Amino acid sequence: MAIKDQIKQNLNSSLKERKEIEVSVLRQLLAAFLNKEKAKRFNLSKEKPDLSEEGLEKESTLVDEEVMDVISSEIKKRREAVELYEKGNRPELANKEKKEIEVLQKYLPAQLSEGELRKIVEETIKETGASSIKDMGKVMAVLMPKTKGKADNSLAGKIVKEFLV
Repeated sequence: MAIKDQIKQNLNSSLKERKEIEVSVLRQLLAAFLNKEKAKRFNLSKEKPDLSEEGLEKESTLVDEEVMDVISSEIKKRREAVELYEKGNRPELANKEKKEIEVLQKYLPAQLSEGELRKIVEETIKETGASSIKDMGKVMAVLMPKTKGKADNSLAGKIVKEFLV
């Protein structure tokens, strides 16, 4: 079953069970999917003006990889919000965002631990032959596909900097 379909089913069961946070997060997530599909459909209509409405609809449907990108993006937004709320001394709002992150993470593959990520970063640095911070872009370009959806990119960037400095 596609991730998107699973999310729709979970939304229905969360509605029945009156899980307010889950309902809110899943509705926001489905809206984000819809926005991404609309943008994709618009771009396709410009690239392929001869496609029918059905063809556009079919081609603009998100695949699981794109769905995971949207979920990762939503998690990133919430992490940034948590940081800002904590700086602004608003722990109740930070906690709400953290709960939303927990709901969203259920739909991503298991996350790598920091130790596992460090090992992958170290291997990637050896693989690319990077020796200074100037090579960070080259390392990140090889690292990102390996950790896609499994690790926080900002953490990966920090670890790469540690190794290269």
